[in-house]
Amino acid sequence: MTTERHIKLGRQTALISFLLGIGIFGLYFLTSSWELLFVGYAFIALTGLINLGILVSILLKANKDKDNRKKLLTTCGLMLLNIPVMLFYCWVAIILLDTMRITFTNSTQTTLTNINIVGCGGGYIDKLEVGESKIVWVDITGDCSINIDYLSNGQQKEERVAGYVTNSNGQKMKHNIGGKNEEQF
Repeated sequence: MTTERHIKLGRQTALISFLLGIGIFGLYFLTSSWELLFVGYAFIALTGLINLGILVSILLKANKDKDNRKKLLTTCGLMLLNIPVMLFYCWVAIILLDTMRITFTNSTQTTLTNINIVGCGGGYIDKLEVGESKIVWVDITGDCSINIDYLSNGQQKEERVAGYVTNSNGQKMKHNIGGKNEEQF
């Protein structure tokens, strides 16, 4: 294989690996789908092997081709840039696994105030107008449940949001305050 072909293959492999990684991670971030975690693990293993094979091939070519060594090693460096990107995605995924991302929507006919998220890492929303939504990231601190209490027309009310959550069980969910909700856990 020619030097130009090695360089082109290395760059294409780096770009395709990067773009597919972004796609899988982006879908996981948006959906919190467990299936995408397994797709991501398989993707890391498969692309790691493919990239390693191509990287070794380019390094061997760089060892033989002294005139184009700098270009070949630059291509290797480009391919290796995917490693910190992959580590960053893994780090964020671990954070997401220990976080409940809850979209609270005021489905009542009144403005809600002093909305306290009780349980796990807790949280607070000062005010939600009728139909308004806010996303709260709640840290999962161990085995816990998530409830809310709030004021509606000066009257204290309570609701269950999630009956049981635990570490590595982070999800993205919606909760209609004062409305119908399906127990997710």
